[in-house]
Amino acid sequence: MMKNLTTEDINTFVETQLAHWELAAVNFYNLRNAYRKNMNFCGLRGAVQLNPARIISSAANTSAKAIEERPCFLCEANRPAQQITNQWVSGWHLLLNPYPILPIHFTIVNSIHTPQAEIPLEMAAMAEAAPDLVFFYNGARAGASAPDHQHVQAVLKSELPLVRLVEENHLISKSGWMLSEEYDIELPFHFVSAVVEPDSRGMKTLALCLKAFGIDSETDVKDNGLLNAFMWIGNEGLLRIVIIPRRKHRPECYFKEGEDRIIISPGAIDMAGLIIIPRPSDFEKITPEIINDIYSQVAFSEKLPQEIKDYFLS
Repeated sequence: MMKNLTTEDINTFVETQLAHWELAAVNFYNLRNAYRKNMNFCGLRGAVQLNPARIISSAANTSAKAIEERPCFLCEANRPAQQITNQWVSGWHLLLNPYPILPIHFTIVNSIHTPQAEIPLEMAAMAEAAPDLVFFYNGARAGASAPDHQHVQAVLKSELPLVRLVEENHLISKSGWMLSEEYDIELPFHFVSAVVEPDSRGMKTLALCLKAFGIDSETDVKDNGLLNAFMWIGNEGLLRIVIIPRRKHRPECYFKEGEDRIIISPGAIDMAGLIIIPRPSDFEKITPEIINDIYSQVAFSEKLPQEIKDYFLS
């Protein structure tokens, strides 16, 4: 049985790691000076944050050839000697992310080198054992910079606008899956959310995460790498889930040249309303209209396809 991860445990782990790893300490220190501006993306009250260190993730080459040619940086044998491993969860390693988006930012890595092929249900147990955190998963084609090694990440749940939005609109009286289209608010993209009761019906709700999928905008083919997922314990003490089906990995502006290029590669954090931008020039010119357009390209802005609705609600 895994140990509960308290606020004190979290802070102690972070402080110990920063004291032993200069790279991580510098990047965490630089977060204090990160520029951020609040923006509303339709009904999602979010923000844009300038974080130059994240260029490593935003510009990562995730092609099959590039992945094959580089050593896996999440495998234990290839990690920096300074990186502390916490065996908090059986079969998973808790690590401090050395290129943080937020002051508390963990990566939880499968101890076995296995691909980012499906949402790990262990996220539910992690959430129950660390109720201050929200755990999130980037599909292999939806923001994962290491699609060859299964992992999830975690930050304080109070940091993500999407967590607040879901708890305000998906009431616990409606357990099971719910479409964001039913929220009766304007949203920049659509998703499914769930309230999971601790019973057999709740287990069936959770099990649907395993085969969840997005739909490729070019081929119309279902792809379980095209999604982002979140799990956390809500204010009422029940497990919450959000799955965002995707249409593509990166928006058109990512591939443009010159002044038209904006380096935004949306992962789960970005889809949760905190847009991470590594270049100051992009930070200066970004607007809510540009973000809404990016959301509409990588996710489903009008409504979810019927086959996705049928999968969760049938």
